[in-house]
Amino acid sequence: MKKASIVIPAYNEEKRIGKTLEAYSDYFETLRKEKKLEYEILIVINNTEDRTEEIVKKFVRKNNRIRYLNFKKGGKGFAVMEGFKDALKRKNNIIGFVDADMATHPEECWKLISSIRDCGGVIASRYIKGAKVFPKQSIQRIIASRIYNALIRTLLMIPYRDTQCGAKMFRRNAIELTLPCMSMSKWAFDIDLLYNIKKRGFKIREIPTIWSDKNYSKINFLEAGPWMALGVIRLRILNSIFRNFIRIYDNLLNRIWRSK
Repeated sequence: MKKASIVIPAYNEEKRIGKTLEAYSDYFETLRKEKKLEYEILIVINNTEDRTEEIVKKFVRKNNRIRYLNFKKGGKGFAVMEGFKDALKRKNNIIGFVDADMATHPEECWKLISSIRDCGGVIASRYIKGAKVFPKQSIQRIIASRIYNALIRTLLMIPYRDTQCGAKMFRRNAIELTLPCMSMSKWAFDIDLLYNIKKRGFKIREIPTIWSDKNYSKINFLEAGPWMALGVIRLRILNSIFRNFIRIYDNLLNRIWRSK
């Protein structure tokens, strides 16, 4: 039987974490009772200033398969990596993450887990045949995401159509081998993870998903996009003959960030 650890990073999620945990808990309890899956849901609260922890604690008391960590720093990438480290302390053979906003419904998460088979990982995609996104994304968002994806394909030679979808599942050994090599926890975290897993010879399958796009998402893609692109360039430098120049590049980025 598969044993999955589902990491959910949570930053100021008091308005939606309750609904997400209720839906995921109900669905995965059904799978457990049907002997299809053993699971844990690991909420990683990071730098939150609202009632997220209080709400999560209520669900922990209801379901002992829900766990949580709380950090006073870090963004989404940091939270996911800390969740992975914690999940590796237990006997989970599949480890992955989904976003806290339930853009990925539990049925779609289970589809990822059950599709992993002989792959090192399975990622949800909004941009391949069979995918459905509700409501439809704006033309500006689609164009920006396609430009970003073209940059990733060109610089890193990874073939995936949707690297940023917040639903990914991996085999334990892929995470064990890759996590120590991760160098980025902010804008290009997903790319760093996929690049390093592929670099170590694991196959990653991309499958279509049903995605409920949230108009109250905390990430403004148009504002974050340039920083995500700079993160991809940084990853390329780190994995090239120019890696010794990374300090110069980092200093330049820090100056730009402080000037904002």
